[in-house]
Amino acid sequence: MKISKLLLIALISAFLAACASSNSGSVYSRDDARKVQTVKTGVVESVRSVKLEGTKTPIGTVAGGAIGGIAGGSVGHGSGSAIGAVIGAVAGGLAGSAVEEGVTRKDALEITVKLDGGSMIAIVQEADEQFHAGDKVRIVENGETSRVTH
Repeated sequence: MKISKLLLIALISAFLAACASSNSGSVYSRDDARKVQTVKTGVVESVRSVKLEGTKTPIGTVAGGAIGGIAGGSVGHGSGSAIGAVIGAVAGGLAGSAVEEGVTRKDALEITVKLDGGSMIAIVQEADEQFHAGDKVRIVENGETSRVTH
């Protein structure tokens, strides 16, 4: 019974990680394909490490609540079992929500760029590509999102 519960938790964690969308400068959504994008050029002024908070969907809460309810219900008999299930479901829901946020949290960069026209902008994106002060970069914009690329 304990192994099946651990396996269920591992599967839910993997599912939550797979559901996380990417904020990488190298990942485009399907909706971005075949759309005109504007390109600006500039020089990186500074780079700062930041965190992108994880997702907070009902999936983590519901999954944690279900697991907690099952685990809590296996404690005691009769009304004690029902009370254990309720307490387990509430605690599991809180834990599931926290696990989802933690699993989907990502390292990111705040990249400040001085554009060739003289204005300054800052863009936050996943830290999957390295940028350093003085790097010549491109800012690619599609009206909704912007990304920094080499």
